[in-house]
Amino acid sequence: MLEKFFKLKENGTTVKTEILAGITTFMTMAYILAVNPDILSACGMDKGAVFTASALSAFVATLVMALVAKLPFALAPGMGLNAFFAFGVCLSMGHDWEFALTAVFLEGIIFLLMTAFNIRELIINSIPKNIKHAISVGIGLFIALIGMKNAGIVVANDATLVGLGDITSGSATVALLGVFITGVLLALNVRGAILIGLFTSTVIGIPLGVTIVPSTFSFAVPSLEPIMFKFQWDWLNSAEGIFSMITVLFTFLFVDMFDTVGTLIGVTTKADMLDEKGRIPNVKQALFADSIGTTVGAFLGTSTVTTFVESAAGVAEGGRTGLTALSTAGMFLISLFLAPLFLMVPGAATAPALIIVGVMMVTPIKNIDLDDFTEAIPAFFTMVMMPFTYSIAEGIVFGLISYVFLKLLTGKVKQVSMVTIVLALLFVAKFIIDGM
Repeated sequence: MLEKFFKLKENGTTVKTEILAGITTFMTMAYILAVNPDILSACGMDKGAVFTASALSAFVATLVMALVAKLPFALAPGMGLNAFFAFGVCLSMGHDWEFALTAVFLEGIIFLLMTAFNIRELIINSIPKNIKHAISVGIGLFIALIGMKNAGIVVANDATLVGLGDITSGSATVALLGVFITGVLLALNVRGAILIGLFTSTVIGIPLGVTIVPSTFSFAVPSLEPIMFKFQWDWLNSAEGIFSMITVLFTFLFVDMFDTVGTLIGVTTKADMLDEKGRIPNVKQALFADSIGTTVGAFLGTSTVTTFVESAAGVAEGGRTGLTALSTAGMFLISLFLAPLFLMVPGAATAPALIIVGVMMVTPIKNIDLDDFTEAIPAFFTMVMMPFTYSIAEGIVFGLISYVFLKLLTGKVKQVSMVTIVLALLFVAKFIIDGM
């Protein structure tokens, strides 16, 4: 049944490979179940309830991705978007978390409509092929940076912006040993190398005090009651309130749109899943998964749900179909009852997986035309701005703006689609508005 539904042989994979890939994806992104409640609790939300909402929204969205889009991608409340929710909308702008949750709900509805009318698919297909390759490379650099940051290998530095951390610390030691162990296993063509490296790193972290083993395990699932269906509509009573909602909503839409677009393009490019025209298979269904996840997540009480770049870890393990996503969805459901066990895996243990996947994601750079500067410069901007700005979306913005202007100024306007030009102009307008 699984073979027929997911077409495993046609995609050159097996049930075992897909399940292993799904577990790997889950383990590299399980940190969100600890991080998201911690971030959203900063604005007054119940931490236990947010944990449940995070796991359930990830389960629902990833299940849709598995059964409808049949792609090996996982979804969960997105990093960056949750920070904007808590620290931007609530703590900086002074809004209640109910207001922010309402904005997330409206975002989900708008995305459902945009997906139904093929607007998001049109945007994805308008991105030039070289930029698509560059997105994969940029994401590779970005997630490697995330892994190094999580392990303390790279730290903030006032003098030079970033610098080398204390690599003799427990976290850095665990991460570096994990990279070498995983690298050796990959070189020896050992199946499940990334997952084995992750679990080995977790075990190594126990005597070093990096992995904290809980003394007791609770199987109780925290109630959603404190945050479920808690929307706020009194902002409709004033022009100021409506303007505030539009501002917040636009930011959510912008970041989520291009984070999702970047992740889908980057991971499918790396997995060699793009069709002959450079398009993502079942992209409309994939975008529906993202939209449904965000809408359901808002009902449950969590921030925007988006496709996770850590899906690349499962793809690197051989995941090629929706069975990978189905396995990840199952893990999220199980995590509701085994939270202490899954949350025991420290950031230092997931860092090797992210760094190794970063290496793998960089390989499409060989397909980029670096001889044509109207192609090379936009690709370069796309690649470097992702880690430098800590944002997939900003990398795409700089890549597309530079692509359009370089093509227009060198008389190659016929190589640029009208959709790409419109996107570039909207990005420029956003920068001008943000600077006012």
